[in-house]
Amino acid sequence: MATNAMFSADLKMPTPGLIDDYRRNVRQKFERAAVRTVDTISRRGKSAIRQRFASAGLGRLGNAIGSSADEQVVRRGSDGFSASAQFFTRSRSERTLGALAAYTQGADIAPRRGRWLWIPTDNARRLVGKGANRRRLTPALWRDGGLDKKVGSLILLKSVNGHPILAVENVGVDLSGRKGSAKSLTKRGAPRKHQVRRDLVVMFVGIPRTARAARVNITEILNQVRTEIPAIFESELAKEGR
Repeated sequence: MATNAMFSADLKMPTPGLIDDYRRNVRQKFERAAVRTVDTISRRGKSAIRQRFASAGLGRLGNAIGSSADEQVVRRGSDGFSASAQFFTRSRSERTLGALAAYTQGADIAPRRGRWLWIPTDNARRLVGKGANRRRLTPALWRDGGLDKKVGSLILLKSVNGHPILAVENVGVDLSGRKGSAKSLTKRGAPRKHQVRRDLVVMFVGIPRTARAARVNITEILNQVRTEIPAIFESELAKEGR
């Protein structure tokens, strides 16, 4: 006696509506993960750049670099999208922009007016003014800021190499050697408290030009940060679940 066995089944494909819902759900998960990824990259990149400026001895110059990230994706076609982070300079100060260019690209700096670049010595304060009017000290600002009366008039002299220097006579400087501490003597001609009298103190040194070597390679920093994108995206996508 022979027996035949038969297996039969009807396979039904999901309705088009279910497929569309699935595709939309997956795309939205990818989009949310991408937005969080570029936000992380934005913050990490900015932090890395600022740290590099600081480690290069450039103080807080790196704080002039800011960053932002897309808060939503940019749609490209039916299923494509993009999300990005941006890095930019936050300052409009010509001096700050010039310093950023010099220390990221290198620069040969020459005087715009006159023959000499005047570099303040440690005896002179680096900045004058307050708030938005705070500027780097120059011989012109020495006069305009009233330091010729508060400290003393600048006297033009020649250094041993033939370059000019600007100095003041009969002032007091801190015994501790604190920078920018030079002050006028009292009416009696005596130094002020915790100071010692000096007959001559150099405030500025004149040089014909100077060069600035590039110390920070922003492109290199951001390329390194970009290598972290796949791992960050994978972590963010895992948060979305299946």
